[in-house]
Amino acid sequence: MIIVITNRSHIIYAKEICDTIADAAKVRGTGIAKRKPEYIIEKIRKNNAVIALDGDNFVGFCYIETWDHGKFVANSGLIVHPNYRKKGVAKALKQKIFEHSRVKYPNAKMFSITTGLPVMMLNSELGYKPVTFSKLTTDKMFWEGCQTCKNYDVLQRTNQTMCLCTGMLFDPNETNNENNKKQ
Repeated sequence: MIIVITNRSHIIYAKEICDTIADAAKVRGTGIAKRKPEYIIEKIRKNNAVIALDGDNFVGFCYIETWDHGKFVANSGLIVHPNYRKKGVAKALKQKIFEHSRVKYPNAKMFSITTGLPVMMLNSELGYKPVTFSKLTTDKMFWEGCQTCKNYDVLQRTNQTMCLCTGMLFDPNETNNENNKKQ
């Protein structure tokens, strides 16, 4: 298995990535925002994603999204094909996209919102801290991306201050951040 920064040759996996995300949302019964192949293709073309492959078989994927003119970066769409789950692939993908984000956007605050404990644990290992949504981007386009999540009504009722997701933030300017000490 390899994990690489995407290039145009990976466009052929866009529909399978979207289908895997949609299937995971059904199985988990929790909020996962749906994505269209065109959206994934854009991330692939801009080299703003990483993909895991086993030969020609799709294994996993994660992409970068920027907000507030690059002030914030989100690593989103983390997905692992069911045949490869529980083998450390998500952790390896998360590490690779984190490193890629730090190189492309070294001064950006990185954030994540998730309902999944495994993703929260991975984020914590990378130096993310739980925060209130007020510490995250205020970019309306980001929050509009939550519309396809089944929990969007919670976010709307609370004026984007709370949801079932946990917000997590990595701030490269924090001196006590473990990853800053390592880099």
